[in-house]
Formats: sequence, C-alpha cells, structure tokens
Amino acid sequence: MCETFYKFAMGLREFIKEYFLSFWDYETPKVMVVKNRTLGVIYRGVQCLVITYFIWYVFISQKAYQESETRPESSVYTLMKGTAVHGDDILDMVEYAQPSEGGDVISTILRREVTYNQTQGTCAEYFKVANANCTTDSDCVKGEVDFDGHGRRTGRCVQYYNHTFKTCEIQTWCPVEEYAVVREPALVEAINFTVFIRNSIHFPKFKVLRGNIKDASNKRDMHKYLSKCHYDDEKEPYCPNFRLGYIADQARENFSELCRTGGVIGVFINWHCNLDLDPSHCKPTYSFRRLDLRKDEINSGYYYRFAKYYSKDGVESRTLIKAYGIRLDVIVHGHAGKFSPIPTIISTVTAMTSVGICTIICDWIMLTFIDKNEVYSERKFDEIVKEPTVPISTELSYMNSFGSNHSDLSDGVPL
Repeated sequence: MCETFYKFAMGLREFIKEYFLSFWDYETPKVMVVKNRTLGVIYRGVQCLVITYFIWYVFISQKAYQESETRPESSVYTLMKGTAVHGDDILDMVEYAQPSEGGDVISTILRREVTYNQTQGTCAEYFKVANANCTTDSDCVKGEVDFDGHGRRTGRCVQYYNHTFKTCEIQTWCPVEEYAVVREPALVEAINFTVFIRNSIHFPKFKVLRGNIKDASNKRDMHKYLSKCHYDDEKEPYCPNFRLGYIADQARENFSELCRTGGVIGVFINWHCNLDLDPSHCKPTYSFRRLDLRKDEINSGYYYRFAKYYSKDGVESRTLIKAYGIRLDVIVHGHAGKFSPIPTIISTVTAMTSVGICTIICDWIMLTFIDKNEVYSERKFDEIVKEPTVPISTELSYMNSFGSNHSDLSDGVPL
C-alpha cells in the first residue's frame, strides 16, 4: 500500500515538474511546404470562402465598416378620412374614427350592434348567464352580483321578457344588450376610407431628420398633392394616404371578414438609411401584418363599446353601441449607418485573423487523413532541448547552408 502511494506521489511530482518546466518553453511556427494537390485545393478553397464571406456578407451586406444607430426618435400623427352613407344617415370621420385625430393608434368602425333606449331600472337577466335561470324567488339571492352578468339581483324570479321561462331579476340598464340588440349591416364603403399617416424620424447621433412626406416648393402644392395621391410603393412612395382596402390586401386579409369580426393590423414603417449617401436617399418602406390571433376565436377580432346619453321625458336614457372595426397600430423601426474608421479597423483585423482558420483546418486534415506514415508529423513538430556545440551534418543544416528557411516535402510521401 505504501509502495503504491509512493509511486503515485512520485509520478504526480514528475508531472507537476514537467508541466512547470514546459510552461516556460517558447513555441514558434515552422514553415513547411507540402506539395500535395488535394491539400492545396482544400486550403485555397477554404481561404476563398472566408474571404468571400467577409467581403460580401460582413462588409457589403452588413456594412461592418459603418457606425450605426438603431434607436432613433420618432413621432406619428394619424387622421382618418372619408364619408359614408348608412341608411338615411351620413357618417363622417367623427362618427366612425376613434380617435378622430390620433397618434400611433387609430381605429375605424366597420359594423355596429346597437341597443336603443336603455334606462336604469329592473329587468330579467340574460338566460345564458350562469345560475340566472330560476323557478321561484328562492333561487335568486338578493344583492348578489355576478361579474359575468349585467347587474345586481333583486331576489325576484320573473318572466324572461316575452318567453315562457323565467330568470332572476336584476337592477341595471334595461333592457339587457343580448335581448334588445339590433345588428346593423356592415359599412362596406369603408373599404375606400383613407388613413393619413405622417411620420418623422430623427437620428441624433448623425443629426439627421427625415419625414415620410414628399417635400414641395410651397404649402399650396403640398396640399394639392396630399388631397389626390394614394400610396404606391413604386409610383407614390412619398404619399402618406393609405386606403383601408389596400392595407387589408397587403396584410392578406379579407375585408368582408374584417367587417364581421374586426381585427388589429400593424402598419410597420421601416427606415434603413445609408448616410454615406445623401440623406435624400433615406426613404421609408411599409409593411402590413395582422396582429391579433385570428385562429383563436376568443382572442381574435377587435371591438369596443360606448354609449350616447340623452334625456327622454325627463328620464336619463342611453343608446349602447358595440362597434366592430379595424385598429391600426403604427410601429416605427429605424436603422442608420455611416462610415467610421474604428469599426472598419476592427472588422478588417477580424477578417485577416479569420483567414488563419484555413491553416488549422488543413493541418488537421493533413495529420489525420493524409499522414499515413507519420512523415508530416515528424517534420511538423521539432523539439530543441539544447543547441549542439559541434554542427551536425543533417538534411536541415545542409538546406540552411544554402539560405533556405523551410522544409520542402515533395517526394516520398504517399497519399
């Protein structure tokens, strides 16, 4: 046991000693020319791939020579425009746009469900509310409030309007919405409504301010242009007027279906500016995408409720409106870049350093797959312990006597 421990201790001592002494060794690369066509093709091929990657992707595509800014300052102003005929009523933007003038969110009503002449009083609860159906007063708890229902229960069991069954009586705005609602037809003219989107963006690092509206010589020409133009990515890229029908098409949505259920659509304004060019080349691009989950019926669509209050025969009354529509969320992304020597130097040094991976790959291939007789490895790795006092006549010293500083392996090494 003691002998085994002694051997282990001595072995550990030798290992630590060897590791400590080798820590102070100096290593230097050795140039060795290997005339192997296969290895040469691999080496140049990998070099070509690395250089192509840095030139095409890093420098040209990603513009790694530029200093960039990705958090610009931005402002958005929106305005809905259009007029529609709905039955005997004429609707303008005050009727269907919420808000009529807004910021980065604006919505328009496409369909309404209206409950007229509601007043404060008592009436039967909607029969689909949990525990609303009853046969006697004892089935209804007085003062109980069901948050999925419409009001506070009075403790009475009453007839459900013109039906034969009964539900618990509640104190609320009567009649309840589900019973008295009137569903109006969709506002099909809304497909031609336009939304005006004005966006300005500022890159403070480069002191550049840009807008999405085309510059005009005077305000009169500007007003004339904006009153007639509609956005087109090729013909009118600077026009800020977007038809709702165009937005729905670009988002790949059916406008008739949006009228039925409503929906939330994102309007993405993307600014990608190369400030090495004139700032006039900095133009926005637009994309549109449905944001709500249309496959999930519970979470899909968009609607909201509001009421119009009035006095009728001295009694406060209201008209409750459930509005289905399109909500537009304007989302701005910005990225600007300009030449700077610091990222250029960093990217160039990284590219030059990465070329060294070619040598590592080819050394691994040479020593693993080609070096069958260990000829390459014998020439690749040399360990010099002490310089000899008397010159020894070797192949290497013979080569050095003629001024050569590298080994040339061209013969006698089978693949």
